[in-house]
Amino acid sequence: MIAKPRTVVSAISILFILTGCGSHVTLEPPTIPAPNINRIPITVAVRLPENFEDFTHVEDMLGSEKWTIHLGRSNAVFFTQLLEYMFDNVIMLQADEDPEKYDFDALIEPSIDAFEFSVPNQTKTDAFAVWIRYRIKVYDRNGVMVANVPISAYGKSLTTTMGGTSALKRAAVLAMRDAAALMIIKFDGQSLFASLGNPSTQLPAVAEEKVEDEAEAQAVVLGGSSNE
Repeated sequence: MIAKPRTVVSAISILFILTGCGSHVTLEPPTIPAPNINRIPITVAVRLPENFEDFTHVEDMLGSEKWTIHLGRSNAVFFTQLLEYMFDNVIMLQADEDPEKYDFDALIEPSIDAFEFSVPNQTKTDAFAVWIRYRIKVYDRNGVMVANVPISAYGKSLTTTMGGTSALKRAAVLAMRDAAALMIIKFDGQSLFASLGNPSTQLPAVAEEKVEDEAEAQAVVLGGSSNE
């Protein structure tokens, strides 16, 4: 009897997983607990990059298996929830959408600089760990960058608490929650957003990193593409 092609493929896939040649993890969109903060009384537009809608990290670990971690829309859901907690009004834009069509006080563009993780057989521990480095760029209503802030977040989950890849998923969610706390600490109540909501107020210097080319920054916020 000849096996059907689909059956053969399924059998090979199962064998591939059982022999430890690869692990696939898919993360469900996280829930960020509502922080105990007052919303900043301005309107922000948020433009998420395309990889926030379908982010996948693939890594071949030396002497170990290949890992494919599919975060899917987790980053998009995370930032949508968080920024709606932080600001009075939030306008969500598509990656290629022109912000000039909207009236807002500030434009926020998050991105992912790096994603790293460790597994128990790599660290000789009983824990999964995840590191995510985000970058938050903030522009005023004229397209001038006023903040460029890195956010380095960390999450760890024990396999004794949550077995198998569930611990890795939990570590990723904890890393996102860590990023949320760090963003609130860096931005909540700062004069930066108060200034953006009041054009007559002198804007503070660019946060964290100096903007070398304001023309390039304006091109990015007004619909251009970045070379980074």
